[in-house]
Amino acid sequence: MLLTSAMAFSMMQLFLIGALGPRLVAELGMSRTVLGLTTTAGFGAAALLSPVAGRLVDRVGPRRCLVVLLLLAGVSLALIGAAPGTAALLAAVALGGLPQALANPATNKVILAAVPAERRGSVTGLKQSGVQFGAFAAGLPLSLLAAGVGWRGAVWTAAGTAALAALWAARALPPDGAVTSAPSRRPATSAPGVTRRLAVFSLLLGCGIASVNTYLALFGSQRLGLSPTAAAALVAVLGGAGIGGRMGWSRVAGRPGRAMALPALLAAGAVGAALLLAVAALAPPLVWVAALAVGSFAVSANAVSMVLVMQHASPGRAGQDSALVSAGFFAGFAVGPPGFGALVSACGYGAGWLLVAAEFAVAALVVVPLLTHRRGGVG
Repeated sequence: MLLTSAMAFSMMQLFLIGALGPRLVAELGMSRTVLGLTTTAGFGAAALLSPVAGRLVDRVGPRRCLVVLLLLAGVSLALIGAAPGTAALLAAVALGGLPQALANPATNKVILAAVPAERRGSVTGLKQSGVQFGAFAAGLPLSLLAAGVGWRGAVWTAAGTAALAALWAARALPPDGAVTSAPSRRPATSAPGVTRRLAVFSLLLGCGIASVNTYLALFGSQRLGLSPTAAAALVAVLGGAGIGGRMGWSRVAGRPGRAMALPALLAAGAVGAALLLAVAALAPPLVWVAALAVGSFAVSANAVSMVLVMQHASPGRAGQDSALVSAGFFAGFAVGPPGFGALVSACGYGAGWLLVAAEFAVAALVVVPLLTHRRGGVG
């Protein structure tokens, strides 16, 4: 539960900005392109900081890093709620990049240390579903709260909850060992090619997922005529599907011989989900099916990537390997939404969703070689 909560708070800002996008655009006078830049600020920082964060987790231990993660997430959310304009909002979101960078390395290290190998797939899926619990919380209860107390009050509520979670982590997690020296170079028994390929896959996956997360509610409001609360519910639907998908597909990935085939399969399913979003402009009810499909396929693929990373990580390098794949994912989150927003402004939402479908299609092609890969005996 604690790891799931840490993952939820590490990316809560993304989902809150996406779910509350119509309110932010109205109050702060932001354009669609500037709304996309908020995501760029946070995930650009996360991508740049991920290699450092991975080494930090390997050296100082996951407990210290998880407490810092939750405290920084709370500070970032509090500053977002207090932001008087676009510049302050971008700075607050950028601060939230460090918790995002720490999340996967720290939680993966806890799982490798405390969970038997045969259960790591299912446990990883559960903790990765925390990100989607965050999406659900932003899209439903916090959006309903925003309707009553304003979007700032909703964001401050999330900030206070993150601070309470930091106290929980400090009390519940076992203490870390002594700070270690920098790990040695990767042993020959590891599989760096798999990690690098997953990093590229995650980059493309992140481009598409971030565009959907950031603009789905705005698409529902501006193009399909949904109310702000109903549009935010789309994010909750996506989050709910992602929870089930991450838990289910990660459990499958934990079975022998299954994991390598899943990234390409899930990315192919994500292509169909993006095409459904394009068609929803003509048949609005399909947007709900599309949100379910994005959560079930695209969002779930990231959790499967983390299972593969842990299956191939060398001893002492789980944090760094996790950080490399996370850096690719975060880089995709940084570059995807601004391009999507600019394309939508020039050509409409249909062209934007076709771009997302193309990103998912290329991601599927990148991991096709994994279908014939054989593990080299790494645990």
